[in-house]
Amino acid sequence: MQLDDLGEWRRTHLSCEVKAELAGEEVIVMGNVTDIRDLGGIKFFLLRDIGGTVQITAPKSSVSANVLEKIDSLTRESVVAVRGKITTAKQAPRGVEIVPLEIKILNLAKTPLPLDPMGRVKADLDTRLDARSLDLRRPKPAAIFKIRHHALQSAREFLLSRGFMEVNTPKIVASATESGAALFPISYFEREAFLSQSPQLYKEVLTGCFERVFEVGPIFRAEEHDTSRHLNEAISIDIEMAFATAEDVMCTLEDLIVRVFSEVKRRCAEELKILEHELEVPKKPFPRLTYDEALEELEKRGVKVPWGKDLPTPAERKLGEIIGGAYFVIDWPTEIKPFYIHPKKENPKLCEAFDLMFEGLELASGGTRIHREELLVKQLKQKGLNPRNFESHLKNMIAVPPHAGWGLGLDRLTMALTGADNIREVVLFPRDRRRLTP
Repeated sequence: MQLDDLGEWRRTHLSCEVKAELAGEEVIVMGNVTDIRDLGGIKFFLLRDIGGTVQITAPKSSVSANVLEKIDSLTRESVVAVRGKITTAKQAPRGVEIVPLEIKILNLAKTPLPLDPMGRVKADLDTRLDARSLDLRRPKPAAIFKIRHHALQSAREFLLSRGFMEVNTPKIVASATESGAALFPISYFEREAFLSQSPQLYKEVLTGCFERVFEVGPIFRAEEHDTSRHLNEAISIDIEMAFATAEDVMCTLEDLIVRVFSEVKRRCAEELKILEHELEVPKKPFPRLTYDEALEELEKRGVKVPWGKDLPTPAERKLGEIIGGAYFVIDWPTEIKPFYIHPKKENPKLCEAFDLMFEGLELASGGTRIHREELLVKQLKQKGLNPRNFESHLKNMIAVPPHAGWGLGLDRLTMALTGADNIREVVLFPRDRRRLTP
């Protein structure tokens, strides 16, 4: 069949704006067809838009033959525009429906669909991700991304209110931020370049210019993980603050987390209900556990982690069971943290680093940075890194003030806010070892 053009039609109302008090008014609504029924003397379909759904009801005795013909040709998920009159109806959702005067079919969905967008037929995660455009029309995935949107908006509002300036740093870089082990190399004209692991070195330099900076952007890690909590492309919220220490930015991070949780709980009550997730706002101050104390607590429960090693996933989960909620692990061994983290003066084997954990999930890491060149060079050499590879960074660290900062994973934060078990659920089009499309 020949499809219609939009022409002069423009939407006048979202579905959620179609209310009983507007009965008798003529409106134009636009969206996708989600369900179609024919009860003999009357035809129905639900129209879904960004505001929700509204029922379109076509009694055969009172609508035109052209309207009935259009309804007969509809398939689920087809895109339509409907001009009609609002009427009240007790049996309709929200007690209101639209009787169509005219229907335009703007795009017809081919059948069969690769996924049931109504969710009545279950599909595994890979099937859902392969047909992501349909999956995102389902209520639960849509709820996750509305929560993610409000979380990011809340984080931005918070940082701006604290005097931070938003910046954008390069994602194509000449050398590693931390080491060369987890870099994606790319061809850059006549030489090799890399996708950035972090804005770390840039934001440190910028503290000497703007004092308080933040960035929301992608980071790339060429790590061969295949878990429910790792991706090779992620979105990070990074801050750096001049004239500050690890403790200062930990307090900032606490305040941000409480603000985001509070705002999501306030703004997204309907979405949390759809996800059947009870969101509790963490209480300040968050517990602070030293690395040594964390190892002791784990050993008491039969989980042995050698000193100087990072906490493996099972240990993180066990620690989450012990403490619960949001908490910090502080005072890490210097040897397992990046070169730019400041060693503790009283014990250089430890450094002023912290991880923010939520139950068994690491959400953020940060610390006090090294702001003097001689110590930076020393730490680079101790990490087995060549200072010459960081020459442009060292040249730009001109009288940079003492500073501290952190990086917070937006994807993992969204997991904590929504109760999702797999990080791929909270990323629109995830990238991992096996997935490069869609």
